[in-house]
Amino acid sequence: MDITSILHALCAVAVQVLAGLFTGNWAYGAIAGCTFFIAREHTQAEYRWIEMFGHGKRMNMPWWGGFDPRVWDMASLMDFAVPVVACLLIWLLVNR
Repeated sequence: MDITSILHALCAVAVQVLAGLFTGNWAYGAIAGCTFFIAREHTQAEYRWIEMFGHGKRMNMPWWGGFDPRVWDMASLMDFAVPVVACLLIWLLVNR
């Protein structure tokens, strides 16, 4: 079982909690915590595109290469979505 999405969610929630406790703004904490993992997964998708379709050269990748659904697999989507959902749930819980 791949637990990276759970670890990513824990890290994103930790950033959210720290930012929420110190600044009182839980939404900014969620944004800060999730943006790192969103950017990380997008960058990995770009590198997969370069390997699959760009002949191993970064200059062959178009601007939309990281958005190409052919380079996203379920693990990548989970690494992207689970931290976002976890931070959203924490934000909803705090703002009840």
